[in-house]
Amino acid sequence: RLSHPYTLSEVSRHCHPDDCWIIVGDHVYDVTSFLDQHPGGKDVLIEQAGRDATLAFFGAGHHEGTFQLLEPFCIGILVQHERIRSNVSQEVVVAD
Repeated sequence: RLSHPYTLSEVSRHCHPDDCWIIVGDHVYDVTSFLDQHPGGKDVLIEQAGRDATLAFFGAGHHEGTFQLLEPFCIGILVQHERIRSNVSQEVVVAD
């Protein structure tokens, strides 16, 4: 199930405190059971529920090591064509 690809539409249906999924990077996380343990409070996660939280995640000062805390909650990956990184990398133009 870990490699199951989810679409943004599928993730968007999980946007409630009792069913809370987020996307960070290319991965989809079910953080429902983590809400009460989140050091920044559960409201921060609920605000991002059902959405791509990548920018908010890194904007909050999280570092790469924080991914270790997320690992147990990873349930799959975002489909390739909807990934921020792949979309951004396709738009990068190398200047001469």
